[in-house]
Amino acid sequence: MTVADRIAAYREILREWLQGLYHGIISHPAYEKIEKEAEDSEDAFLLACFPDAFGIPSPVSYYTAELLPYLEDEFEAWERRLWDRDSYLERKGQQYHF
Repeated sequence: MTVADRIAAYREILREWLQGLYHGIISHPAYEKIEKEAEDSEDAFLLACFPDAFGIPSPVSYYTAELLPYLEDEFEAWERRLWDRDSYLERKGQQYHF
């Protein structure tokens, strides 16, 4: 076996390994589940900080209002996401029913 054949074999092994790594990290369906779970965690945090946005009175809102300048972009997306969703339980139920 020549050096060129060995290099070609190593390149093929490396290419196959990198394709598997890409599939496992980027394109695998688990990525979507992790993203949904992160959204749910963010939703729960923002709902705990800003319940008055949905008509739930909370004394904590006075103190968490200081976070609004830092969370402006996330707040708008979160509010839109929660208004579009029928309920939080519906979203959690989708994890178990395909």
